[in-house]
Amino acid sequence: MMEEGSGGGRSNYNRMNDAKNERRVGLIYDQRMCQHRTPYGDDHPEKPDRITVIWNKLELAGIPQRCVILNAKEAKDEYICAVHSKNHVNLIRNISSKEYSKRNRIASKLNSIYLNEGSSESAYLAAGSVIEVAEKVAKGELNSAFAIVRPPGHHAEYDEAMGFCLFNNIAIAASFLLDQRPELGINKILIVDWDVHHGNGTQKTFWSDPRVLFFSVHRHEFGRFYPANFDGFYTMVGEGPGAGYNINVPWENGRCGDADYLAVWDHVLVPVAKEFNPDIILVSAGFDAAVGDPLGGCRLTPHGYSVLLKKLMDFAQGRIVLALEGGYNLDSLANSALACMEVLLEDKPISELSEAYPFESTWRVIQAVRQMLSAYWPTLADKLPTKLTDQKAPPHILLSSSESDDEDDDASKIISKDLVQAVEDVVEPILNLKIEDYHGNEVKNEVNSALWRSKLSKTDIWYAGFGSNMWKSRFLCYIEGGQVIGMKKLCSGSVDRNPPKETRWKTFPHRLFFGRDFTQTWGPGGVAFLDPRSNSEDKAYMCLYKITLEQFNDVLLQENVPDHDMNSPLFDLNALDSILNEGSIPVEAVKRGWYHNVVYLGMEDDIPILTMTCPLSAMESFKSGEIPLCAPSKDYADTLVRGLVEGKQLSEEEATTYIQVASTKPL
Repeated sequence: MMEEGSGGGRSNYNRMNDAKNERRVGLIYDQRMCQHRTPYGDDHPEKPDRITVIWNKLELAGIPQRCVILNAKEAKDEYICAVHSKNHVNLIRNISSKEYSKRNRIASKLNSIYLNEGSSESAYLAAGSVIEVAEKVAKGELNSAFAIVRPPGHHAEYDEAMGFCLFNNIAIAASFLLDQRPELGINKILIVDWDVHHGNGTQKTFWSDPRVLFFSVHRHEFGRFYPANFDGFYTMVGEGPGAGYNINVPWENGRCGDADYLAVWDHVLVPVAKEFNPDIILVSAGFDAAVGDPLGGCRLTPHGYSVLLKKLMDFAQGRIVLALEGGYNLDSLANSALACMEVLLEDKPISELSEAYPFESTWRVIQAVRQMLSAYWPTLADKLPTKLTDQKAPPHILLSSSESDDEDDDASKIISKDLVQAVEDVVEPILNLKIEDYHGNEVKNEVNSALWRSKLSKTDIWYAGFGSNMWKSRFLCYIEGGQVIGMKKLCSGSVDRNPPKETRWKTFPHRLFFGRDFTQTWGPGGVAFLDPRSNSEDKAYMCLYKITLEQFNDVLLQENVPDHDMNSPLFDLNALDSILNEGSIPVEAVKRGWYHNVVYLGMEDDIPILTMTCPLSAMESFKSGEIPLCAPSKDYADTLVRGLVEGKQLSEEEATTYIQVASTKPL
């Protein structure tokens, strides 16, 4: 063991490695970082055992004896202040000396944070340790290194601790190399964040900095997975000089495994890394995407991690620093960390992954990421061949499970979408049984969701857009996800992201008007509504999109209550039959929304035309003034004008007049 310090009280070995050509790999572990723990001694996913199990696993494998063991050092305030505010640094420095009750009050105001008398020292040691190994690797004293640290860091923002993270360890180290040690010649840093959660803090630190290429692959689920916002969506690419240097690959679902991650490496990360040509690579090495992790729900194996890391070794002359982030299944955590250390030591050849295919959703995300970034990285401009993207795993429907975390044990028994129809009669009675995944969670709802989606995907309807959805680019946000100019928030998109099969225009005898005075999507100003009652004196232009009834359900959801659980359809085949006679059906499941009233407008090519607007009761509230009528903002009105002009229905002047009349004419 090549040691440069005690590493927290372990015995010294002074012998140098006999193999001169063996890579010099640094390792930091210090038991003092175990002093950060819950104040009441409660069990918690981010617990001291996380780093001790890694160290014990490495020791059993004889890894430390082959490494350069470094001392953990506390980071200096000046280095931390390059990433965090002075107030935040002062808070973390002094938090452990505060009274017990005051410390707990502070923690209770933060997002997923606990604090105790050992938190300050642990946070400073974690940040300092990553700086220490990064500097050694940058100097060439080490080829690579692993900092086994806690608390983790990638969620910590400029002025806020969150998500178990106090200081942003990896961002502090990157800033140190770029700004404090220019003589080392580190001008370009690639940060790879493979933690299952988005590295929001790291992203914000380097948002406009072209010296850092930040890459994060994470479970996102359209903003429903922690940290539960759209910062991790693929449209977030950086700004100013940093535009294009922020890459997010947001998984739409859990259970992504080796094949999914490898596809992202091969078709996004590796091509861009070749163009970027980093001087060093820093890895936010969270292992909570590993098999069996209670928080992550993904399926990366230790071998999968080793393949991903091996591919990174081809860049920056193999100068790589791993800094521990998440990972909460202790067995998977230790096994994955060992697999990565064996790669850094070039212990054995790494074989490619066995024949397995990514999910269809993975290819969809990869293609969206490539398209979004192609303006910045020409290597991503080419469309992936259909022959490649057709190689996909069946939809992720869990029908049974195993409690085993063995990497070779396929706990997820999967059936293809093509078989759903054939097994519906068998599966539907089973839905009344309690079926659990490998964490003991019920998966009945997931099977149910796949079944109704399969059924409704076979039925087409015309969706009639009368407001901003008249502009096709805006409507596609509800299908493909994203946003257009003027929108203040992203749309999550539909599960089925295929574009409308056809687009047409028609006019209908209904009154268009503008009401409400603020929306989260558009900000101040009114938005379009349609009087659900027809009137021969009224005329409303509408753009008709031929989509599936499944997609219509997703549009209905996004127009109303985006956080509603879609274990069952909002508007099913029975509702479709009923509306032909009833004319309109208020959807109770999303009645909090403003557009929960589905209205039948007639037939086009024997396919029903549906739109969504306010219920009749709201019309009375608009008339009485209880709900305000309000002219649209310029940004919102411009989307209607674009739709009408691009749809060749009206000239720009005529479209502007049409909107002005609709917003001023009394109800």
